[in-house]
Amino acid sequence: MKKNLIPVTLLTGYLGAGKTTLLNYILNNQKGYKVAVIVNDIGEVNIDASLIAKEASIVEEDKDSVVPLQNGCICCNLKTDLMNQIIKLCETHKFDYILIEASGICEPMPIAQSIETLSGITGDRSVPAVCKLDNIVAVVDALRLVDEFAGGNSLLKKDLEETDIEALLIQQIEFCNTILINKTDLVTPEQLELVKKVVRTLQPSAKMIETQKGVVDLKEVLGTNAFDFEKVYSTAGWIKELEEHDKHEHEGHDHDEHDHEHHHEHEEHEHHHHDHDHDDGKDHSHCDHEHGHCCHDHGEGHQHGDEFGISTFVYYVRRPFDRMKLENFASNWPNSVIRAKGIVWFADDNDEAFVLEQAGKQITASYSGDWMATAPKGQIKKALASDPEFAKNWDEKLGDRMVKLVFIGRNMDKSKIIAALDECTVEPNIR
Repeated sequence: MKKNLIPVTLLTGYLGAGKTTLLNYILNNQKGYKVAVIVNDIGEVNIDASLIAKEASIVEEDKDSVVPLQNGCICCNLKTDLMNQIIKLCETHKFDYILIEASGICEPMPIAQSIETLSGITGDRSVPAVCKLDNIVAVVDALRLVDEFAGGNSLLKKDLEETDIEALLIQQIEFCNTILINKTDLVTPEQLELVKKVVRTLQPSAKMIETQKGVVDLKEVLGTNAFDFEKVYSTAGWIKELEEHDKHEHEGHDHDEHDHEHHHEHEEHEHHHHDHDHDDGKDHSHCDHEHGHCCHDHGEGHQHGDEFGISTFVYYVRRPFDRMKLENFASNWPNSVIRAKGIVWFADDNDEAFVLEQAGKQITASYSGDWMATAPKGQIKKALASDPEFAKNWDEKLGDRMVKLVFIGRNMDKSKIIAALDECTVEPNIR
């Protein structure tokens, strides 16, 4: 990594969370940086940019230090504009730090990928290496999170009709390395503990800071040198839950010829080793996880939870889903489930693996590649010979086909969810 790359801090967070207030606080209190600001506002008039210029006392000769990107989102249709603007700012040699305030409806990962492209990491010489992502700060409104995750859905009904707010909140919390719980003065201590519990379950590793009016120690947001794409991606709660499940399955069971473990790469940056233990005719295992420790029970078991009812479990079967049955289940998705994600196998398609993802009201299943079981025999034989773990856990009939989903929620009826999902599965039909 070049030493002269300009560091970038990306501020994310839903509308009204306090990003602009935080940005103004940073600009008014930072010392030692010549800061350029890129503001992404979805309105016809870039209100945020004018507020920043006014509150930060930016004078006429410095007006180019605040750049508005409006009438679109920098995570999608303004992605190229964002990259071009970053390059332009860097090439002026007037600035040694860039702050980006993302629109409240932006997903953070595509923005991070764009900025990473400008770090020289791709090796593409046609793209100048000018900056590096230093920090992604997710600003969350404590009061809003209480409403969203404590059972109230009123906000979902009166805000942006085509946008699932809860899904955006979850994406912003999951993909960051610093979380600012803002407006803590507007909630009770008990409500704040609920917010922190939900946030920590969704994102176990990011630094969490409680703030009021965006007041924060600036060394936590500027010049941190803390961002690492792979680490941030892999610290989402649902990924950690899979890893915990797999680790404890490794430690707690001796595998015999009927035990299976499989490896499948089902999304970019993502590799998981999975295993299971036969506990009934349906071949499934379920895992509870809370308070940073893992409790396992195979079969229906007992649901453990904490004082706020926040819990997680892994649903894992070696049977495929009937597509229509799963769609019917999804149409009546339990409100208690905040987040679910994992790999799925459909009975009508033994070749293609899919990733099922739920956040709030959004539920999608997208193609993620073919199962290893569909590869040429020579390739499978080579994998079996070169990877002892792969060989030990390969199933001669099913290969690596499976369903494995992480559920994160509040007051979930685990047994009911498991039973409903079991009803969606059918016997494998492998020829």
